[in-house]
Amino acid sequence: MKKLIACLLMLALTLSAVSGMAESLTFSWWGGDACNEATQDAVAAFSDATGVTVDNTYSSGNGWEYRMSQYFAVGAAFDVNQINWNWLFSFVNEFGENPFCDLNDVDDVIDLGQFDKAALAQCTIEDELLAIPVSMTGRLFCWNETAWQKAGLEIPKTLAELMAAGPVFAEKLGDAHYPLALDTYDKMCLMVHYLQCKYGMDWVAGGKLSYTREQIVEGVQFIQGLQDAHVIPAAEILTGDGAESLDKNPKWMEGVYAGVWAWDAAAPAFAAALGEGQRFVLGEYFTDIGEHQGGFTKVSLALAIADSAASRPLSAKLIEFLLNSEEGVRLMGGQRGVPLSAKAKALCQQEGLLDPIALEANNKVMAWCKHAMDPQFEAEALRNADGLYADVFESLSTGDCTAEETADMLIEGIEDALDM
Repeated sequence: MKKLIACLLMLALTLSAVSGMAESLTFSWWGGDACNEATQDAVAAFSDATGVTVDNTYSSGNGWEYRMSQYFAVGAAFDVNQINWNWLFSFVNEFGENPFCDLNDVDDVIDLGQFDKAALAQCTIEDELLAIPVSMTGRLFCWNETAWQKAGLEIPKTLAELMAAGPVFAEKLGDAHYPLALDTYDKMCLMVHYLQCKYGMDWVAGGKLSYTREQIVEGVQFIQGLQDAHVIPAAEILTGDGAESLDKNPKWMEGVYAGVWAWDAAAPAFAAALGEGQRFVLGEYFTDIGEHQGGFTKVSLALAIADSAASRPLSAKLIEFLLNSEEGVRLMGGQRGVPLSAKAKALCQQEGLLDPIALEANNKVMAWCKHAMDPQFEAEALRNADGLYADVFESLSTGDCTAEETADMLIEGIEDALDM
């Protein structure tokens, strides 16, 4: 009898412990103050509705990828994780096995039908859906209409109009004034956009560059042509401005630089940065580059469940609450971009929860761009401030490299990244 009671007590304690584990979650994310506050409110609402305790870990995001990789490396990952989409591929390659669970296994909890299939495909590896995209993003032109009016010009609707505007800005406003400003990464993104408009191919397909050396030389010459035509400032001019980013550059704020090639999610920041009397306008895509709708979209961020999560269904329940439930969506609003979930986007539009500039910009991007960014496009060796893109386009701008040499360095560096 004593042995039976002891066994029953042990069983009760075990069941209690398992129950306790099942009713708690860990969740990690990064964001600014407003995003963090909204997320905490939404998580608190989830806890109130379900009785599940959620232990939150968050920060501003600096160094977050490295820290997350360390958690995954030692098997101590959080249950639910906000991730950048390309981490899926880098983590799988780094650890030699998949550290995320297949969300197709919890499709009875998460309503996957609310999400665009092409976007879900960007988070799928070997038929396993490893994350849910929260929002999508892409690039478009943003203009300071006031600066264009001072130059006596209308906002450009074609590449030809943009190219012709460079000399006019210099003549009427002075040599310091430019129709457009591009940092080194902007140049890479615009070059790929240009080539896709002309040739209609993904930048990378099947893990290989789709474009020939001659075509990439053509793309590099297009970027150099913008500088030669006084459409964009040389790299050394931007460096001399000393600004952390273009939206914080006084020359953008004051209309000295009259345009940018920006992520749609950044459009509100560029609009807000303009000085008094300056009018912000979202641009149209140029139809005279080629017959195709070039440009790529990417998952701006996503939510994933670690393979080691204590409870996959419970973790999925938190994701469903944040992305699809009316209460969660209202609390999150547009803090993580325009929601990809059709239900969430409709609710946010109906209740005026989205920044109108961000919404218009995202709608333009999603209607035009027909390509998906490849996972290695933003690899650290390519995208970082001291990476390949910065190196080659700075060398091109200063005249230290020809277009052919620049193309060769791009091809070699990108192929190395694709082989990793």
